[in-house]
Amino acid sequence: MTTSFGPNGRPVSLAAGEYLATILPVGATLAGLTHGGRDVVLPLAEDEIPQAFSGKVLMPWPNRIVGGRYTFEGTEYQVPVNEPETGMALHGLVAWDAWDVAETSPERVVLRHRLMGQPGYPFQLELEAVYELDAETGLRVSLTARNAGTGPAPYGVSAHPYLTVDRIPVDRCVLDVPAAQVLGGPDQSGSPLDLRELRDTEGTVLSFSAPEPIGARTADHAFTGLPDGEWQVSLTDPETGFGAVLSADGTDAPWLQVYTGEKMDRLGVAVEPMTCPPDAFNSGEDLIVLAPGEEHRLSFRIAAA
Repeated sequence: MTTSFGPNGRPVSLAAGEYLATILPVGATLAGLTHGGRDVVLPLAEDEIPQAFSGKVLMPWPNRIVGGRYTFEGTEYQVPVNEPETGMALHGLVAWDAWDVAETSPERVVLRHRLMGQPGYPFQLELEAVYELDAETGLRVSLTARNAGTGPAPYGVSAHPYLTVDRIPVDRCVLDVPAAQVLGGPDQSGSPLDLRELRDTEGTVLSFSAPEPIGARTADHAFTGLPDGEWQVSLTDPETGFGAVLSADGTDAPWLQVYTGEKMDRLGVAVEPMTCPPDAFNSGEDLIVLAPGEEHRLSFRIAAA
């Protein structure tokens, strides 16, 4: 007898206090997080194909590789281009793979996946995503990679949650991003084309620190100049005070992609803590090189505020 399931696999539900979370095995996807019945991340139905990488884990690189081409240790590689409008390779290789649900409890789930070598990325990684709910502190996400191959492997990691204030339009929300610098500028109109020039955010429309609503501003930019210790990005409804917060450590995640969710009807803001900037496979900036047997972990937390 065959058991049917949707395009995202069988969902796993977690609960702790007033928090509820839903995890989908395909892409190790965060499909929902609520507190007291209010959405903290944009929800995804179990039978819905995720749009704009909603909730996905991004490995073995976050963001983009220009042209899908890079050179590592003297060898040139080509990975598939999956962002035709920019000609770039976007968000790694495992967002649409089925991960194994290795461990479950009412408050915790562990998913694992082995990335085998393939043309363009002939490296082997053992990957793990752990989601753990706490009644007081919210959802902790830990993303781990171990080099299971025989040679060094280039690597970067992020995730793609969309923070939301119970699905109200982001235009009326206040977004606080503690970043001093950004790649590109407001003339990009939200299009991530300039991956070279680092600019100060102060005094520009890409400074999301003043207590004023987002309004019509758009962003699809990589930010840096984050605090060395814990940093927080918050999205808040100034009328009710309810909000969502993502926190990470600046040492582990010195980069951050912020996208104002035009493909999601501007009902949430993608907040993506990254270990490296866009095109790090070419620039080498903050690129992680895993030796055989070496392991790397990125952790962050999402909570209601």
